[in-house]
Amino acid sequence: MGVAFLSSWPWDNLGAYKYVLYAPLVGKAVVGRAWERASPDHWLLLLLVLFGLRAFTYQLWSSFSNMLFATRRRRIVRDGVDFDQIDKEWDWDNFLILQVHMAAAALYAFPSLRHLPSWDARGLAVVALLHVVATEPLFYVAHRAFHRGHLFSCYHSLHHSIKVPQPFTAGFATPLEQLVLGVLMAVPLAAACAAGYGSVGLAFAYVLGFDHLRAMGHCNVEVFPGGLFQSFPVLRYLIYTPTYHTIHHTKKEANFCLFMPLFDLIGGTLDAQSWEMQTKTSAGVDEVPEFVFLAHVVDVMQSLHVPFVLRTFASTPFSVQLFLLPMWPFAFLVMLMMWAWSKTFVISCYRLRGMLHQMWAVPRYGFHYFLPLAKDGINMQIELAILRADKMGVKVLSLAALNKNEALNGGGTLFVNKHPGLRVRVVHGNTLTAAVILNEIPEGTTEVFMTGATSKLGRAIALYLCRKKVRVMMMTLSTERFQKIQREAAPEHQQYLVQVTKYRSAQHCKTWIVGKWLSPREQRWAPPGTHFHQFVVPPILGFRRDCTYGKLAAMHLPKDVQGLGACEYSLERGVVHACHAGGVVHFLEGYTHHEVGTIDVDRIDVVWEAALRHGLCPV
Repeated sequence: MGVAFLSSWPWDNLGAYKYVLYAPLVGKAVVGRAWERASPDHWLLLLLVLFGLRAFTYQLWSSFSNMLFATRRRRIVRDGVDFDQIDKEWDWDNFLILQVHMAAAALYAFPSLRHLPSWDARGLAVVALLHVVATEPLFYVAHRAFHRGHLFSCYHSLHHSIKVPQPFTAGFATPLEQLVLGVLMAVPLAAACAAGYGSVGLAFAYVLGFDHLRAMGHCNVEVFPGGLFQSFPVLRYLIYTPTYHTIHHTKKEANFCLFMPLFDLIGGTLDAQSWEMQTKTSAGVDEVPEFVFLAHVVDVMQSLHVPFVLRTFASTPFSVQLFLLPMWPFAFLVMLMMWAWSKTFVISCYRLRGMLHQMWAVPRYGFHYFLPLAKDGINMQIELAILRADKMGVKVLSLAALNKNEALNGGGTLFVNKHPGLRVRVVHGNTLTAAVILNEIPEGTTEVFMTGATSKLGRAIALYLCRKKVRVMMMTLSTERFQKIQREAAPEHQQYLVQVTKYRSAQHCKTWIVGKWLSPREQRWAPPGTHFHQFVVPPILGFRRDCTYGKLAAMHLPKDVQGLGACEYSLERGVVHACHAGGVVHFLEGYTHHEVGTIDVDRIDVVWEAALRHGLCPV
């Protein structure tokens, strides 16, 4: 069976190269010096600016929709946006390419349109009238037609395949639907121009207003207060709401209007529960998560790797990209503002076994953790987050990376000792981190070299390996700390723990476990073929081409995870750091103890087996 006419975009296979389709317009604008008002091609610059603003409009609404710290209480569909939906909507802006060429063709066909005045207020009345008497009813009729038989199965079903409406969903449709919408959007403007009242300002105002309303209707956040429609009932039929349109996405046979529910009332398709649901959603109800992973920002660039900045970018493993560079000054300013005024906030969420899991972020960046004056402020932020989680009824809160630094708060011990009555279980997740690292070490290994050997993780890994009769060269200048760890081992295993003070001691060892930053000079001591296992934050840079570098300990979440749509730093999709996974296992197992301070070596295998039993698997 063939593909239906105009049911797919002709540039689907071009990927990012589709933007070359703007090249003829951009090239003509450059050659014609369109930035000069006297240029005959000045209209091209205005057209490109308009469509740039249109794309920016949808991006702004997408950012707003994904600001869970501000919108989560008024979200209509409470599920998260998963990777499948993000991939589907990746090319949401295809319609802009189509419509910019439609607009350019119209301007070429009617040269008088290229010389419109900047503003003519008389055009507002014409546009408003034609929108109500033409665009709205014609869209209603067309929309209902697209919900029937062949038109739905071959065209509109694509738009309705989205589970969680998002601003980008407004652009996710077939070429035929976007062609129809583009024509209907042009009707009021064409009428105003035919009447002699057209203007550039009017075109910008109507088109951008149209896009704002489209993006708002799909944003999945109720933006109107319920009392507004109770105080002014007539507004119920003059403007739709995100809740109103979401009902259309869920029920499919109601609420077909473009922006004015009046036409659903006339057509008998207005859902009777629309306003009751809108009032309930606008009141705002916060869903309590069962599990919280308390993270922190790594650096200024990584702060842009969140769904409420760039959703598609956040759905891929983090790496520095050229398009981020212009945003760096803004991100740096935000960093300063967060340092001064912000508190812990929600970044993202997902569901596992039907339970809500959230990621919160302490508003501090990696370098803050190494500033002596910042220590008390960071601990205060973490403490307030723990107390907030405890008050909400969160079951488990897992500390990420530097939030559990031994020198900062003793791996969380500070908070547990200060608040002995905590109901939320505070977890550092390091037991599973140790298990992941240990299970990466090949069978038959007889000797390893370890930096950061006297840290919590280093101690646990060393004690575990010596039980397996693996010789552990522990790089440390502190004989006292080494001997303290050595005395914890059984007498028959103590011989396998060896203190070394120079990197040259490991020049014949091909298994390095890195818990402390290694410079290029220090890495040179490793023999060719060495593999660097890592638990250092941030991870070391791979300078040696003749060696291999492991990533930070991580695990795949279970396959039944739902609504996961953001990558955790540089990890692959569906993969989380081991300390995050350790908190998840703590919750799924229903453990009632805190996991803070030192690691119980006897529990490493227990936690590892529990992780595998619950469907988490190594990377």
